Amino acid sequence: MIARDHFTFAELEQWLDQNRVTEIECLVPDLTGVARGKILPRQKFTEDRGMRLPEAVVAMGVTGEFPEEGPYYEVINPTDRDMHLRPDPSTVRIVPWATDPTAQVIHDCYDREGMLVPFAPRSVLRHVCDLFDAQGWAPVVAPELEFYLVARNTDPDVPLKPPVGRSGRAETSRQAYSIDAVNEFDPLFEDVYAYCERMELNVDTLIHEVGAGQMEINFFHAHPLGLADEVFLFKRTVREAALRHDMFATFMAKPIAGEPGSAMHIHQSIVSKATGQNIFSNPDFTASKEFYWYIGGLQKYIPAAMALFAPYVNSYRRLVRSNAAPINIQWGTDNRTVGIRSPVAGAAARRVENRVIGADANPYVALAATLACGYLGIMNKIEPSPECKGDAYLGDFQLPRSLGEALSLLREEKDLAAVLGKEFITVYTEVKEIEYAEFMKVISPWEREHLLLHV
Repeated sequence: MIARDHFTFAELEQWLDQNRVTEIECLVPDLTGVARGKILPRQKFTEDRGMRLPEAVVAMGVTGEFPEEGPYYEVINPTDRDMHLRPDPSTVRIVPWATDPTAQVIHDCYDREGMLVPFAPRSVLRHVCDLFDAQGWAPVVAPELEFYLVARNTDPDVPLKPPVGRSGRAETSRQAYSIDAVNEFDPLFEDVYAYCERMELNVDTLIHEVGAGQMEINFFHAHPLGLADEVFLFKRTVREAALRHDMFATFMAKPIAGEPGSAMHIHQSIVSKATGQNIFSNPDFTASKEFYWYIGGLQKYIPAAMALFAPYVNSYRRLVRSNAAPINIQWGTDNRTVGIRSPVAGAAARRVENRVIGADANPYVALAATLACGYLGIMNKIEPSPECKGDAYLGDFQLPRSLGEALSLLREEKDLAAVLGKEFITVYTEVKEIEYAEFMKVISPWEREHLLLHV
């Protein structure tokens, strides 16, 4: 079997032949993480080996809106020029739910000069990984992704509720780590695992999380770019499987009032390419200075990166004082009340877990941002605060409380812009301002209930 990481275009064609593929879904992740692109017949894909799309396609908000003026157009050409999309052969996978033999291939975005488009999310993560590579390091990550199963809901004015399981009843209480609660949805998860197996997604453990209908899937540790691709494809997969069982799967950070929010915890470490050893550990198995500097970088830059980790107005509903989501940038060993956790592990597996990131974050952007924070910590030798050994929820909020505040912090942070790219930060913040403005046009039920006759 050909190693996927080393697929050439010739081997890609061989794979398409072996799977008798007749159509190709040519995908590119946009800022939101939505799959944009085109569906091509196999012959046209083979002849063209790529396609073109307007560059703004990867630079619009979740509502499909674009800024009308401003710094956005200092990066995005106002003539609406094309990007040139090139397939990454290593990303080819079957579409297991398609009627005809169909493959999906993720593409990278290039300009007419052959340079990566700097504001495309996959480009940003590639660039950050290249910075680690230049230091002789290989970053290793492992996401834990939470999501909710909810009853089919076609009216956005109606609150979401848990779906009905095999028993004919919906969950009405919290069932953390319950095997029986997961088994309520056996038919769905059998499809999910079957789809993941056919797509060669390296999913690991499935558990029931705290919320009613809330699940978590863990991924095996691997290189960031490949894992971002897998999270991107997994989201498509579980949504499709849920629809086939008459329910929705949602990765909203806070879909149901009164229930815990959904996170994407990311475990991260660094391996020396020269020695193959985890640089977070010394030869005597103690924690290295790089381990502490990495934590110091996360502590310094997470507040400014929050618009990347918590990208929507809804994201900040998750980050409340409770036992389910962090409100701080404290760090601690085996302490789930802190934003930055170091799990108990041997020297070879010593790692840092960023618990701040929401399930609604774009996986490419989130991985790029958390790695950028740690990279800056090591390069600038930033010392962390003393380890928190108690309940960090008893302390003050150390994170922005709203998207507007988070965007202001991101715009002001020059170090992150230098690593992630000024073009990306400009496009991202301008798009998020449009989304925020759209949200502010909506009057919520809370406002009508409490303000209508009382103010």
